[in-house]
Amino acid sequence: MGERLPLTPEEFRALADRVVDLAARLLADLPAARTFPQTSGAEVSAAFDAPLPEEGLGPAALDALGRVVELSRPPSPRFFGYVLGSGEPVAALADLLASVLNQNVTAWRSAPAAVTIERVVVGWLAEAIGCRGFAGSLTGGGSSANLMGLAMAREARAPANGGGVEPGGVIYASSEVHMSIPRAAAVLGLGYSAVRHVPVDASFRMNVAELERAVEQDVRVGRRPLAVVASAGTVNTGAIDPVRPIAEVARRHGLWMHLDGAYGALAALAVPELFQGIELADSISLDAHKWLYQPLDCGCLLYRDALAAQKAFSHTGDYTRSLLEDPVERFAFFEESLELSRRFRAFKPWLSLRYHGLRAYRESIRTDLALARRLASAVDARPELERLAPVELSAVCFRHRADGRRSDAELDRWNQELLLRVVRRGRVFLSNATLGGRFALRACLVNHRSTEADVDAVVSEVLAAAGS
Repeated sequence: MGERLPLTPEEFRALADRVVDLAARLLADLPAARTFPQTSGAEVSAAFDAPLPEEGLGPAALDALGRVVELSRPPSPRFFGYVLGSGEPVAALADLLASVLNQNVTAWRSAPAAVTIERVVVGWLAEAIGCRGFAGSLTGGGSSANLMGLAMAREARAPANGGGVEPGGVIYASSEVHMSIPRAAAVLGLGYSAVRHVPVDASFRMNVAELERAVEQDVRVGRRPLAVVASAGTVNTGAIDPVRPIAEVARRHGLWMHLDGAYGALAALAVPELFQGIELADSISLDAHKWLYQPLDCGCLLYRDALAAQKAFSHTGDYTRSLLEDPVERFAFFEESLELSRRFRAFKPWLSLRYHGLRAYRESIRTDLALARRLASAVDARPELERLAPVELSAVCFRHRADGRRSDAELDRWNQELLLRVVRRGRVFLSNATLGGRFALRACLVNHRSTEADVDAVVSEVLAAAGS
């Protein structure tokens, strides 16, 4: 019987050299590259919509990789859309080796080095944000971390794994909370209606007095308050809810407190004073593929009590039962996580943090914060532009005033068209937000490649697109 899927080590090296060369050229070309490819849906479909080959192409299969790069949105220093990190290259090298190693990071006995490294990285992240001693695991992203955190909350406050979900449970979150929170409530059987949206103040932070009133009202009518979700950086504006006062409300009423820190929690490395009380949370989500600039995916769920995670997720078949006695060797992530099959996510931040050091990341986050303030000042200096929210972290939301005589609805339509023009021009990439019913252009700085010149291009591009 011949070798199946044949590839010699020498052939692998030759293929890897081609891929690394392509990646290096991509990185070298980033400063001048368009922020979005000049293409169409039809062109991209035509490039890749081909029959599945019955016979292999061999090394010629890699000939299409250049086209993949050409038709991809590059990790540009002028990409300011969404909340997406910039992809640190040392971490990408770790990802390559992780794929070759192909570890299933489910339990120590199946991946001793990978499991150990992930537990180390979780400890590093917890300590870095001021939560030394928290346990946790890496996840696909903030959405899955939020789901797991709320699953722990439900099982801690209204156990449902045995007999099913009882009606009447309530989760409190601000009106600015990320969409993953109501989605998690639905997946957990509580329903979208279980999420009580608490009003925010003028800075888009949760109103704590309104939270207290909502909890007390629900108790009076027989509902069952379960958890409160505080945002450490809302996706729209980067607002940070008043964490410590929210924690005090949670403690008085016996609520689980989950902190959605997917966007902002890692900024505690640079500005810990903005996150006072973070250590009071029962669970915390964060994303290293945002403000540690790691390649996707690299989320994290931290929690105060591993037993609460085991209560929520431990349901083991006999075929997974460990026969080992050593407490390190008996450890299994699947006893504290929704996932069973798990990739070696921790290799990326482990190698990247070892290579650059925490100080470099701390300073880079501070630079992002300073660049956001620079952009806000540039927006404020132009009478044609109007900033629509404070800049607490690194999201800057604004709109173009047009001729100054249009209604809000007309301005919404104008700024939607303006955003499309800016993206089509390909010099900067912005996204959008809706604040108080108004459409906003939104620039978010979580990019280790961005410079002052890159940020200065935002205002000039918006004004140029408005005049085109």
